[in-house]
Amino acid sequence: MKTIAAHAGPMPLYQTLIEQYKQAILTQIYPPGGQIDSINEMIRRHGISRETAKKVLQSLREQGLIVQKAGKGSFIVDLGPLQNVWGVIVPFFSSQIEQLVHHLRQQMAPLGRRLEAFIDYNNWQEEIRLVGQLINERYEAVIVVPTFDESKTALFYRRLQTGKTIVSLLNHTMTGSSFSYVIQSYDLGVHRAAQYLLQRACGPIGYIKNQTWPGQNMVQQVMQETFCAHLHQADPARVCIIIDNLDSLDREAFLALQLNGLFCCDDIDAVRILGRLQEWNSYSSKKIALVSYGNTDLARFFTPAITSIDPHYAEMASLTAEIIQASRQGSDISLYQYVLQPDLVVRET
Repeated sequence: MKTIAAHAGPMPLYQTLIEQYKQAILTQIYPPGGQIDSINEMIRRHGISRETAKKVLQSLREQGLIVQKAGKGSFIVDLGPLQNVWGVIVPFFSSQIEQLVHHLRQQMAPLGRRLEAFIDYNNWQEEIRLVGQLINERYEAVIVVPTFDESKTALFYRRLQTGKTIVSLLNHTMTGSSFSYVIQSYDLGVHRAAQYLLQRACGPIGYIKNQTWPGQNMVQQVMQETFCAHLHQADPARVCIIIDNLDSLDREAFLALQLNGLFCCDDIDAVRILGRLQEWNSYSSKKIALVSYGNTDLARFFTPAITSIDPHYAEMASLTAEIIQASRQGSDISLYQYVLQPDLVVRET
């Protein structure tokens, strides 16, 4: 998993400008083949000396980001031959992401391709920078699990020029896209979890949010709204209790809630709450029903094995590889858009 190290300390002005122009190129504010500011335009725009402007353009040229044409100016490099590498960009690393990456690697092995994974820490600016960087570095394919506030990236994707690089979205997308994608129906998965808990639990049901990652989480917001709406529609008298932070839940607080059912947004939180309940001697599968989301190895191999929603990550990876292969063979993949239906896998909880 590659990360980008933060720069320590203030940078000289010319380095700051180099970085600003580099980011503008990678995020295609200056598109491939387009013209970048001339020396005189840099002087006027930034109030810098001619030597500083020359140093900025020289660095961008040495990094392979621009070409300088005598008498015409400086231009963003056109996109050239591709590497046999696929990049996957994810907003965080979790057991669910680990499953996705594992299945993607299994799909790529017979194709002679290498997969490199990048993390953007649920930062939309870092996401678009990474997408632009991988296109600029001529990756054959860029697979993006979007950050959880896609409203910030919509304009970028609408104007993105990918050259021969194939860009496909994976796991979820909330804003619609002209790109190909393989996503899951979170609404259906949550609906099935709520339906199961209503059948198994006679009292209040708790919804445990995941608060690990910063920024707006549109997916979790939709999951929570769908879960509570389904409970209310099916049983208006049923109480749905939102638990914002599992770390703040101690034994006394849990017993006071008198919950008969629990839903966790991921398998990791399910393992955490089950471990606590066992430590508190408060868990009995006859008294508390629990469902998690993800169906990762954690759900399968924990004791007791966890009832979980299966989003079909292996099928996601297979369809993503199919999209990329179809594009490599010249097919128009703009309408290759798949929505998978998660299933409930009932186990010991």
